[in-house]
Amino acid sequence: MVVWLPLWGQKYLSDKSTVTFFSEAPVENIKATSEEASSIFDMGSGKIAFSVPIKSFQFRKSLMQKHFNENYMDSEKYPKATFEGKITNYQAVDGSYKARASGEMTIHGKTNKIEVDGDVIINDQTITISAVFPIALKDYKIKIPKILFSNIAEVVEVDVSFQYKPYVPN
Repeated sequence: MVVWLPLWGQKYLSDKSTVTFFSEAPVENIKATSEEASSIFDMGSGKIAFSVPIKSFQFRKSLMQKHFNENYMDSEKYPKATFEGKITNYQAVDGSYKARASGEMTIHGKTNKIEVDGDVIINDQTITISAVFPIALKDYKIKIPKILFSNIAEVVEVDVSFQYKPYVPN
């Protein structure tokens, strides 16, 4: 069992990430994934932050990706989605923990407080943090044209997973 003391490196940077969103709708399901998010986690304080470039989401159809960036997310104006908060209910020792993150999510220029249940897995010097949670588009002022209302769900499922390694300053 590995125990990290506060005097040792407490900061961990993501070296692998996956952020996926899924919209279930009567006409067509929409799924997009980004593997370009970055994150930092402070083991000692539980503070966590992540950022995902909006344009990095990849869709099955290129037209969906174009509409997503230009018509819904205004990715030129709002180039990233971010989360800053704190994770509780884990221990700084090897193991698997049900945890809770609370903080502020910013999407499309709008910031909201959220609380999300997830998992923290600590194994030697690797930490994996993951969660699945709903995002209501209206909470972030993402408008869906009435003509496409049946194509896009009002609430999308977001699935985040980050793998961390200890931060080593240059």
